[in-house]
Amino acid sequence: MAKVCQLFSGSSGNSILVSNGGHNYLVDIGVSAKRCENALKQLDIEPGSIEGIFVTHEHSDHAKGVRVFADRYNTPVFASPLCVDEMKRLNLVDDKTNISKIENHLSLDGIETLAFHQSHDSVDCLGYRFNFSDGRSASVCTDTGFVTDNAKEVLPGSDLVFMESNHEIAMINAGPYPYMLKQRILGAGGHLSNFACGEYLKELAKSGTTRFVLAHLSRENNLPELAKQTAVAALDEAHFEENSDYRLYVSPTENEGRCIVL
Repeated sequence: MAKVCQLFSGSSGNSILVSNGGHNYLVDIGVSAKRCENALKQLDIEPGSIEGIFVTHEHSDHAKGVRVFADRYNTPVFASPLCVDEMKRLNLVDDKTNISKIENHLSLDGIETLAFHQSHDSVDCLGYRFNFSDGRSASVCTDTGFVTDNAKEVLPGSDLVFMESNHEIAMINAGPYPYMLKQRILGAGGHLSNFACGEYLKELAKSGTTRFVLAHLSRENNLPELAKQTAVAALDEAHFEENSDYRLYVSPTENEGRCIVL
């Protein structure tokens, strides 16, 4: 049985549990190793059972706890070649860390992993699609200024997609952020807006995706109900009905002990 769980989401830290047939993996650890351990234990998962950590990119809200967790449990870490080098430079991993470079494809117990490149202001940023042995699939697409061609090649047909819905453009424009920061968030190497997320959800729904998880919401420039309203409106425009054609979830900042079974 495959299941996924957003342990943490947002600029304060991100981590996703991906599990299939007793094989457990994480996407990112952007909080302290201790907080990640506690979140896993709340789900009755022993931290030592994690068989791999897939890092999207080197920013601290995605990689802060990787070194301590991986070194403590000798957990393999996977990231793009550029990201591996940058994590070493930033001391986000050390000589003890069991880290490997992932290019496009990796097969491990219980899952086949496909990596795709995102557009973000990091040295490199990956999204991931996980194909499970039971034929189901889940994908993670966050931290990107737009949906890249590479993402569009890999994401369609995923049963579930964690999709970035970071901000409401009007809230950023009216907010107190400095001009340069606003431009960074809104730019091609920034984050996906509610509108851009909703527009791509239409394409995913047409490809057969039936579960959407809105992720990486900005605490300052978004509201969960606004992100959901925008996504539902976009899907309704394409004639997809919530709770009939698809289910939509909004990631909380910290998990409330729930997983989504695929």
